[in-house]
Amino acid sequence: MPNTAEKINIVGLSRDELEKLAEGFGLSKFRGKQIWHWVYHRGAKTFDEMTTLAKSIRVGLAETFNISRPKITKRQTSVDKTRKWLLSANDGGYVETVYIPEVDRGALCISSQVGCALSCKFCHTGTQPLVRNLGADDIVGQVLVARDECGEWPSPIGGRLISNIVMMGMGEPLLNYQNVAKAIKIIMDAEGISISKRRITLSTAGYVPNIRRCGDELGVNLAISLHAVRDDLRDEIVPINKKFPIRELLTACREYPSANNARRITFEYVMLKGVNDTETDAKELVKLINGIPAKVNLIPFNPWPGAPFKCSDNSTIERFAQIVNDAGYSSPVRTPRGRDILAACGQLKSASERDRRESIN
Repeated sequence: MPNTAEKINIVGLSRDELEKLAEGFGLSKFRGKQIWHWVYHRGAKTFDEMTTLAKSIRVGLAETFNISRPKITKRQTSVDKTRKWLLSANDGGYVETVYIPEVDRGALCISSQVGCALSCKFCHTGTQPLVRNLGADDIVGQVLVARDECGEWPSPIGGRLISNIVMMGMGEPLLNYQNVAKAIKIIMDAEGISISKRRITLSTAGYVPNIRRCGDELGVNLAISLHAVRDDLRDEIVPINKKFPIRELLTACREYPSANNARRITFEYVMLKGVNDTETDAKELVKLINGIPAKVNLIPFNPWPGAPFKCSDNSTIERFAQIVNDAGYSSPVRTPRGRDILAACGQLKSASERDRRESIN
């Protein structure tokens, strides 16, 4: 039996790693598969629940390993039924995870970092410094916590409450690629959580070096936080553009391995009054994405305390959408969800910092 001073968390281990860990513990690879099934298909929180294993094995496993999820610090539910959880990560720091229910499905917005280093001017998370990358355990753990809260164990075969995963929470996923990729592969595994890559979307502000890698290794849907059609403006509101300007970013999009007419790249465009919302901007956007299988999500700016922007008028947004639609690109206007609990796009942060201060005092 391994002699370790600290228990090993098996959440966040790949299936291969878990099977090898079981073998190192003196068990067969098959036992490792059973443990995987209990954790990721049935949602087991303790080894004692794993009744297909002998009691002596369960006791031994519990002495050396644990099944640790992020801890819920606060729960909030919006008037529109959007749910937000403030989570204390296993290795420290707070993140927020948001569940957005629809009539026949539901999207879970998960975080990849504690804080964010990109400082996008319209995003509340961007006003918080980067604390650290989340490990695969904390990224996968957000899905496990949401499944716990929704009562969705074992993993359903048909209709799901949590049917889609969006890597659009706190942080830039492609700056934490190794952990994000490992977590996504666990989430996609058909023997566990089993959410298809076609139902997983990774959103990036434009860290170009890992875009192709994401397509080659994961094949998930790609969303680009564009938000401006000129480099001078994007340099200001999405500072990573200074390193990877629009032309370079769009070249990476054109070369994205999984992009086709059936699986279009989504360009996210937050509507900022008097900043990026003119008819000229809309026409230039159409020129920029010409030839890319794409759709454009127009996002009404979601305000937060001290925000330096206002949301574009409805008529302005409608005209912008019409120009993009007339050019042959789907251009839905995203309906804000969870604004009253600061759970909407670009609002994640304030509850984390407020609750952290309250927990210290």
